[in-house]
Amino acid sequence: MSATLVKGQNGPLGVPDVVICVQVAAPADLSALLVTERGKVRSDADFVFFNQPTGPGVELRPGRLGQPAALAVALNAVPADIDQIRAVITLDDSRSTFGGIPAPTAMVADTAGNRLYEYRIEGLATESVVIALELYRRHNTWKVRAVGQGYAGGFAALVADHGVTVDEAPQPVAARTPPPAAPAPPTQPVSNYPPSTTPVYPAQQYPPAATPPPGPGYPPPGGHPAAPGHGYPPPGRGSLRPPGPRAASPQPSGEVSLSKDRPVSLDKGQRVTLRKEGGVALTRITMGLGWDPVKKKGGLFASRTIEIDLDAWVAMFADAQLVDVAYYGQLTSKDGSIRHQGDNLTGEGEGDDEVILVDLTRVPAHITTLLFIVTSYQGHTFEQVRNAFCRLIDATTNAELARYTLAGGMPFTAMIMAKVYRVGRDWKLQALGEGFHARHPGEAVPQLGRFITAR
Repeated sequence: MSATLVKGQNGPLGVPDVVICVQVAAPADLSALLVTERGKVRSDADFVFFNQPTGPGVELRPGRLGQPAALAVALNAVPADIDQIRAVITLDDSRSTFGGIPAPTAMVADTAGNRLYEYRIEGLATESVVIALELYRRHNTWKVRAVGQGYAGGFAALVADHGVTVDEAPQPVAARTPPPAAPAPPTQPVSNYPPSTTPVYPAQQYPPAATPPPGPGYPPPGGHPAAPGHGYPPPGRGSLRPPGPRAASPQPSGEVSLSKDRPVSLDKGQRVTLRKEGGVALTRITMGLGWDPVKKKGGLFASRTIEIDLDAWVAMFADAQLVDVAYYGQLTSKDGSIRHQGDNLTGEGEGDDEVILVDLTRVPAHITTLLFIVTSYQGHTFEQVRNAFCRLIDATTNAELARYTLAGGMPFTAMIMAKVYRVGRDWKLQALGEGFHARHPGEAVPQLGRFITAR
């Protein structure tokens, strides 16, 4: 059983190798500063972060799904002149603050995964960076201390205070004008830590994302658990298809026709009847969805690709009544007409990132609408995604028939890409590109009604 620490409390480490991990309710990074008894690094090599994942005795390893990386520390391999190892949590969005999210938690475990210590970091307000824990030497042994010292001045200020060379500071982001707010209480410095050179400002207020309560039967945030009772294997990456031929120039809004010669490029709101030239109805279609994560830039960090976990899924409706969902926890609809090919967690690679197969002949007669949706599981917005598209493929010939590409990023965590719906005996596809706020099907389903009725 693990011991719970409070700020300033310490405890012994009785094992030679430990792992530090954190739980944060927003995209964040974990890093480590290896400092001497003076509280400074010996050189930039003593700074372990995503662009330099290894240091003397410390290694940054991939964390659990949806959480920052973990720090693996071999205490016996830490150089003798390193007195402390400070674990630092940094929010990805520099405009965000810890005061706007639930308190993060830092944990220390052994290499077998047995949790030794846990520290819930409370009392943070305007800070976007916090020294969570430190491992330190005491009489030839190692101990852990709960620190919880926040930095409102940002990551570059913190590492510079610790002696790391910052060649090129990131450009400041213009701050929004907040409504009046009471100043946060000053943070009490912990002895031996270099003071922040930037004053603490009152917390900025931003409008919260509209997040409805999760619907029944879908997983809550905190991982990608499979829905119980369906017996489907956990989703893999799935088979990715190469990109199709270049789409034709956009046509005016309204309804367009499919062409056998080249794919149709759809504008937002345009519709197409799912019949080939000659009037033959499409029976088996593939919906390919793709995106590329943007690269995050900054002088100290150079550039890196943000890992963005987007999930494509399909909601099946009978008029306005939700009937079923094919998603990462249930890869095949209950009637077998829709088959999701698996979950791509990053958007890396060419071509389709996720592929969904639809056999229109097996869709039950009472199903009137299929919504193709993409949600951001970790809460990244589509401002952090580029080249997002969906494309319609004739699954019989594997020919691309139509493509819809999102124009620019939008400040939403969910997107209705397209709708396939019945009109008489025909099926039509409409490009939507409508954004809203949801991270998984449970949060999205209560908001889908307006997209069913819209034509």
